[in-house]
Amino acid sequence: MQDYRKLLVWQKAHKLVIDVYVITKGFPKDELYGVTSQLRRAAVSIAANIVEGAGRKTKPDFACFLTMSLGSTNEVGYFLVLSKDLIYLKSEKYELLNNQLIEVRKMLLSLERKISSDSDS
Repeated sequence: MQDYRKLLVWQKAHKLVIDVYVITKGFPKDELYGVTSQLRRAAVSIAANIVEGAGRKTKPDFACFLTMSLGSTNEVGYFLVLSKDLIYLKSEKYELLNNQLIEVRKMLLSLERKISSDSDS
């Protein structure tokens, strides 16, 4: 069990959540229960699964939650593309969020590999 707040990947995922919330405030009001809600939930899920996994007692459990976080990065990626295509997100904002997402995804993959290889030893 470890303090998730010390994990750089959680810090970056948390920043992504905050930025998603700020940017989606500008989405159309009729999307509040559609794309806005789905994008926010998926972004929160990335950070929340890191937190839940960090609180588990075994490395394989932690790795499992990191895998769930990775799944949520794919969801966020799709909702970002959809938001851009629906012209809810300007290209600059899309690039900003997508670049953050790519960084978080790479960090999750790296941490998941490390945790998995450590638990194999």
